[in-house]
Amino acid sequence: MNASELHQITNWLIDGARSVVNSPRLMAEVCERLVEAGLPLWRVGFFVRTLHPDIFGRNFIWRLGAEVEFGTVDFKILDSPAFHNSPLIHVFQQGLEVRARVDDLQSRRFPIVEDMRAEGVTDYIALPLLFTDGAVHASSWTTKQPGGFTEEQLSALRQITTPLARVIEIISLRRTASSLLDTYVGNRAGERILGGQIRRGHTESMNAAIWLSDLRGFTALSDRLPSETVVDILNQYFDCQVTAIRSHGGEVLKYMGDGLLAVFPIDEYVGDEQQVCSRVLEAARESRVSVMAMRYPIGDAVERFRFGVALHVGRILYGNIGGGNRLDFTCIGPAVNLAARLEKIASRLQRTVVASEGFAGICRGGWSDLGEFPIAGFSKAERVFGLADETSPA
Repeated sequence: MNASELHQITNWLIDGARSVVNSPRLMAEVCERLVEAGLPLWRVGFFVRTLHPDIFGRNFIWRLGAEVEFGTVDFKILDSPAFHNSPLIHVFQQGLEVRARVDDLQSRRFPIVEDMRAEGVTDYIALPLLFTDGAVHASSWTTKQPGGFTEEQLSALRQITTPLARVIEIISLRRTASSLLDTYVGNRAGERILGGQIRRGHTESMNAAIWLSDLRGFTALSDRLPSETVVDILNQYFDCQVTAIRSHGGEVLKYMGDGLLAVFPIDEYVGDEQQVCSRVLEAARESRVSVMAMRYPIGDAVERFRFGVALHVGRILYGNIGGGNRLDFTCIGPAVNLAARLEKIASRLQRTVVASEGFAGICRGGWSDLGEFPIAGFSKAERVFGLADETSPA
């Protein structure tokens, strides 16, 4: 093991590993540099827990001569036999290093040893990656070197994990910030906030299709069912829409009780008005099917659900609005107000999907003219359209 090269790698990590742009590249460069310094690595794994509603953690696997493999695991792994029989559980739970050699009888308690033997691996060590907040993450290192790692090589690995953990923590914090912003404010809003748009009044005008929906009979539902049941119903109900909205290029900006506000930006990158509005209408049709198919057993009965969505297109003001240091990244404007009024008309007419004349005029075909309606707060009435294939009230 070349001590001078190891020192250079350590200094490179302490300096922030500035030559790398993401986690896979960091892992590849660390491992390649260690191999060049004389460390006989075969397979290396980084396992980092994350703050995410669906993902327990991310794993990065490097093999000599191959590209880094990247994957995620959900929370089910915590109950899996593979995790409970892995050396990594001791790292995560106790912050201990664990060594497993194929020629060591004690190591046979780990099923991974037989997999290592089949692959020609002779030695394995799992080392904790300790973050500054006390969180424990894990790394694993293997070799095919006859006799396994030497004490000098193990010492080098232990020496490298501390600065390595610092760089991984920085990258993980950036990813967590991005993930949390995506989860709570949406992708486009999250990108803008991370890009520095955090001052009150920092807004921009944007042309967009607007989606505003709510669940029919929600007040009565909330009154007669336990709160926990209502939350579960809402989550399932929103699932019926969010999947369709996101898959067709929309971004959910806000949940308001049972209401949902989403926008579909119209620009040169995503498509013109006709293309975007067609995708919005397809998302509305998919959501309608999903909500109609939704069933929720309550006692001996099965609850069914109805919803309504209003579609409009126009310019909105998109950005930071709020008071003091508590801001909301949202959209406002007459176009949003009109969509909200149209949604109330949809409820009154017992229709599922309604659209403004502007939206229906862009996305032609398949509409029924429902008439002209006065709109509160607007100087003139608005002609409203409903989907022609709604043969019965919603």
